[in-house]
Amino acid sequence: MSAELKQSGDKPNLPPDTKMIEVFIMGKRYKVPATLTIQKAIEWAGFQFLRGCGCRGGICGACPTIYRTKDDYKLKIGLACQTVVEDGMYLVQLPFVPAQKSEYHIEDERPTIAAIEKHYPETFRCVQCNTCTKACPMDIEVMQYIAEIIKGDYKKAAELSSSCIMCGMCAARCPAELQQFNVAMFVRRMYGRHVLPKAEHLQKRVKEINENKYIPFLDELGEISHDELVERYKSREWQPEPYEDPNWQPKETKYL
Repeated sequence: MSAELKQSGDKPNLPPDTKMIEVFIMGKRYKVPATLTIQKAIEWAGFQFLRGCGCRGGICGACPTIYRTKDDYKLKIGLACQTVVEDGMYLVQLPFVPAQKSEYHIEDERPTIAAIEKHYPETFRCVQCNTCTKACPMDIEVMQYIAEIIKGDYKKAAELSSSCIMCGMCAARCPAELQQFNVAMFVRRMYGRHVLPKAEHLQKRVKEINENKYIPFLDELGEISHDELVERYKSREWQPEPYEDPNWQPKETKYL
């Protein structure tokens, strides 16, 4: 079972006018409040998520769900934390979508079409049906980034797939049986290592870390009390967004 569900917990008190609907979880019938997401409905029915549940906000991709709704033959798919239950819904959780990851050393590879052919050759089976894009809960243009990968445009593919949450729904629906989310991760890694210009400020910071510049500050934090540490955290100066003040500098500069 996707979420490795088990019985737990008490049901909360509900207003007397709460509309209840019928859903089927793992084949068993339950009555649940109509306004709940699939994830909350499963928990309301008396189950506890041991896996297949992470951020609860559509970010981690850990709760893909396959379901059918009443009087509709179509097999549907969505994230349990985003999708609201419907009356007569039959649903089942997926722990993950099977997809093999290729093994490689990033330093030994180059951002070329040959690298895709070597590690994810099934990518070239894409028939551009757009089923992957329709299945994506993040509204990513999956078919388009696959097309860019086939053309060897790592930059475009990396940009188009940057919001991928690795839920695997694109692969679950793909008639050509591609591993879209894994090949996209490979492309982003290659782009970041071999194509994207290195951030100068990051290189400077890494150099400072290697030179042990911050050891005294870490030692200082290790010696103060818990209460003082909490107070420092609460009173810390917030850095604004770059668009708010591109020339911002903190008042305390000794840690720079």
